[in-house]
Amino acid sequence: MRRSESFHVPRKTSSRVWDDDPRLIPGLPDETSLQILARIPRIRYLSLKAVSRSWKAAVTSPEIYNIRKQLGTTEEWVYIVMNKGLDGRFLHALDPISKTWQRLPPVIPNRSCKIEHRTCAFAAVDGCLYMLGGVSGCSSLTSVWKYDPVSNSWSAANPMSVGRAYFETGVLNNKLFVVGGISFSRVGGDNLYSETPLQSAEVFDPEIGLWSDIPSMPCSKANPTAFLEGSHDLVRIGLASYRGKLYVPQRFSSVGGGEVYDPETNLWMDMPTGMAEGWPPCFGTNQSVIVDGDLYALYRGLSSEDAKVYLYNHHDASWKVVVGYVPLHDKSRYMLMGLLGKLHVVTEDDNDNIIVMRADKRDDSTASLDERDSESVTTSESYIWNVIASRNFGFGILEGCQSLDI
Repeated sequence: MRRSESFHVPRKTSSRVWDDDPRLIPGLPDETSLQILARIPRIRYLSLKAVSRSWKAAVTSPEIYNIRKQLGTTEEWVYIVMNKGLDGRFLHALDPISKTWQRLPPVIPNRSCKIEHRTCAFAAVDGCLYMLGGVSGCSSLTSVWKYDPVSNSWSAANPMSVGRAYFETGVLNNKLFVVGGISFSRVGGDNLYSETPLQSAEVFDPEIGLWSDIPSMPCSKANPTAFLEGSHDLVRIGLASYRGKLYVPQRFSSVGGGEVYDPETNLWMDMPTGMAEGWPPCFGTNQSVIVDGDLYALYRGLSSEDAKVYLYNHHDASWKVVVGYVPLHDKSRYMLMGLLGKLHVVTEDDNDNIIVMRADKRDDSTASLDERDSESVTTSESYIWNVIASRNFGFGILEGCQSLDI
C-alpha cells in the first residue's frame, strides 16, 4: 500500500462527537472504521491516540494488528538497544520507509539490576522483543523481559531454567531457542566468581509462555573450556536458523567444527565439513543472518577495510564472498541484519551516529533512484551501500538490533 503523506489527524472538536458516540467514526460501523485505521501507517498511531479514548484503545489493541495481517499492511521496523551505562538501556524504533525514529520505553531490567554490557541476548519472536539473561554483579541471570509493540510496554516473562551470559538465540517454527553461554556464580569475596561453560540449550514457546529443555550440544569438535580462553566474546559461538535447523559454529583459532540441531528428531549432529571450516569467525552478535532463505555472514577481519559478506551454498557446503567491501569504521560496533528483503548493517560512523546501511545490487539504471532516498556510502564490485537512516543518541553503546514485521 502506498503511504499518503497528506494524512491529517482530525481535531477533537467536541466530546459529544468523539467520546460520547459509541462508534469509532460517527456514521460508520466499527468494523469499517478498524479497516480504515489498519491501513494508516504505524508511525501515525502516536498522533491517532490523541484523537479520543476510543481511538487510543483501537490502535493499541491486538485486533487492529490482526486486521493489518489480513490486509497485508504490516510494516517491518528496526529496533535498536542502546546501553547508556548507569542510565540503563533504551529501546529505539526506526520506520525505514518514513525514516522516522521513535524512542520507546526503557528496558525494564534497569529498574531492578544493572546488567553488564553485551552479556545478555536480544531476540525477536511472534511479534515481540525479548531481553534475556546477562550478568549482574557476579551472577548470571535467568530473567526474561518481553516488549510488546502493540501496548508499547515491557513485562516479565517466565525465566530460563539456567542463568546464562554470552549466549546465542535463534528462532525456528515460531519458537525461541537459547544455546550455550557461561554461567557465573559468586564464590566468596565481593568480586570473586566462578565461570562454568554451558553446553545446554532450551526453547521458549511464546504461545504458552513456557520453556522446555532440549538435548545439550555434544561439542564433539571443541572442548567447551575453549569458550573461556581470552576474551569472553569467544563465548558468542554464533548461531543461524537455516533450512529448518539450528546451525551452531564453533570456530576459535585452530578449533573448528560445529553442531546442527534438528527439531524434528530432537537430536544434534555434526555440521557439514565445508560449512564449518569456511564459516567466517563470528565474534560479537548478529554476524550471520537469513535473507530470502539464504545464509549470509559478515567477517570484519583484522581491520575495517577487510570487512566482507559471505554467502553459503548448501549444495556443496561452501562459502563465497558476495560483498567485497563493507564500509565499517575502525573500532565501530556493527551488526548484520535482514530488512525488507535486503542485507543491512547497523553500525557507527566517525561522528558517533548510529547509521543503518542497505546493500543494493549495483545497477546503473536504478542507482540514481536509490541515491535520491538515501546517502550513498561506497560501492563494491556488485553492491552499493546506502545510508537509509542515521541518529545521534548521545553517549551510549550499540548493544542489539532486531526487526519486527507487525
